[in-house]
Amino acid sequence: MEEALLRISEVSKHFGGVYAVNAVDMEVKEGGIWGLVGPNGSGKTTLFNTILGLYKPDHGTVYFNGKCISNLAPHDIYAEGLVNAFQLPRLFYQMTVLDNMLVAARGHQGDRLVNSLFLRKGWQEQEKGLIDEAIEILEFVELGKWAFSPAGELSGGQRKLLEVARGLMAKPRLLLLDEPAAGINPALGKTIFQKLKDFSGNGTTFFIVEHRLEILFEFAKWVYVMYRGRVVTQGEPHDVADAPAFYQAYLGGG
Repeated sequence: MEEALLRISEVSKHFGGVYAVNAVDMEVKEGGIWGLVGPNGSGKTTLFNTILGLYKPDHGTVYFNGKCISNLAPHDIYAEGLVNAFQLPRLFYQMTVLDNMLVAARGHQGDRLVNSLFLRKGWQEQEKGLIDEAIEILEFVELGKWAFSPAGELSGGQRKLLEVARGLMAKPRLLLLDEPAAGINPALGKTIFQKLKDFSGNGTTFFIVEHRLEILFEFAKWVYVMYRGRVVTQGEPHDVADAPAFYQAYLGGG
């Protein structure tokens, strides 16, 4: 039986007397796009923040790649290969698009004082390799021609693409995305999802919160539906779309 890349077991998180996440069980297996949907206030973002270590679960356990990560700090979870890209891009707008990419790369040798002073050739060679990787990803998301432009000159949709590209630059095994298609035209939204699906062939799995259901359902291999902190249904997109619990969640019933 295929081992889950991400496994969430009986996870709960409450604030005061309100359970934002209530006894959630989930598995994300390696490969492709996995979706998480539900109306506003259903607990999706809280669950993501708990997976990422920004919140500690009040009950239950989060496993990544077979290892318990429930009590790890966010930077340690990142080091394990579980990465997040923000809904509102958090870019360095005065820096170039390329420099924004390089900031996200792992293991800069030049960051160490000894290396920067005495092993310049080694870290310069690494820097050249990272630039090549960054340009390749920027070309992949159709931002290559803006590589040397300030990130602040990008359009809203392009900034979203750069936020996704920075996540890919970190070489994640699992990349969590919060509404990558929000606030952009449907054509660009579909382009983003198609790029993600194509990139998943390189070994990256995507777990995505998205309100543009028509786009997510076209590309996802599996979808979880949350309502009032619980998973109320799950399955392949066409099965979820036919599930009564899916409609009850969005219509406020049940």
